[in-house]
Amino acid sequence: MTDNSSVAAGEKTGGDLAGNQPHSRRSPKAWLQVSGSVGPLGIATAVLWLSIIVLLPLAALTVTSFEDGWAGFWDAVTAPAALDSLRITVSVSVVVALINVVMGTLIAWVLVRDEFPGKGVVNALIDLPFALPTIVASIVLLSLYGPQSPVNIHLNATQPGLVVALAFVTLPFVVRSVQPVLIEADREVEQAALSLGASNWVTFRRIVLPALTPAIISGGGLAFARAIGEYGSVVLIGGAIPRETEVASQYIQKQIEIDRPINAAAVSVALLLIAFVTLLVLRFLADRSARKEQASR
Repeated sequence: MTDNSSVAAGEKTGGDLAGNQPHSRRSPKAWLQVSGSVGPLGIATAVLWLSIIVLLPLAALTVTSFEDGWAGFWDAVTAPAALDSLRITVSVSVVVALINVVMGTLIAWVLVRDEFPGKGVVNALIDLPFALPTIVASIVLLSLYGPQSPVNIHLNATQPGLVVALAFVTLPFVVRSVQPVLIEADREVEQAALSLGASNWVTFRRIVLPALTPAIISGGGLAFARAIGEYGSVVLIGGAIPRETEVASQYIQKQIEIDRPINAAAVSVALLLIAFVTLLVLRFLADRSARKEQASR
């Protein structure tokens, strides 16, 4: 009698434990559940707007690029002129991103840690490239560094001219990414390191820089992604010389003008893939940094 009762109790306990354990697989209905404050209508509206503004144009561009099949797409992307424009675009954008990493971090440091007359004006000027039409920037740079340069610096139709133009339009990314981190940084740790005899450089390298690294990488990546698709700021000062200063966006415009929309779409998709991979890497690094921060807590 006792043995039977024990077996029954064990079966009941095992059944309860099995019933209380979470399921390893979610039911199909669980994937369709909607939570949040906006509800299904709000989510549907957001998805519809995103589809109209982003997904449908990208889908149409991709379909156009493959109208001649994979072979036609590959021939358009690997054409010598197309490869040269992509090479110039990527190499110049990498240089611009590296410059922004250094100078953007420095500017953010000065704006956060230093006080000087006109600081508010300088802080407001950082966002000027976002508000200023990029073609205006190209006109200004051409007037300053063109054939009739008042400072006797001629960068027209040169790759350094492309670097200057792209550095102007991508300036805010690193600055605005690093500034909030510097503002929230715990300065007591820095002061403790200095009081223990560490130099300013060692304190910055060992304490400040590790905290700034995720923001610096994020800002530099966004600057690179912005630079590879830029057109307005380089259209005048760049000169669009094939195999020398013609960036991918200018090559795309040329293909449209000579009635080769498939070639233009193919190179556009190549730029899109480069930008997408860049943003995907940034997302991965951001998630990894967030996990490390949570683990340290």
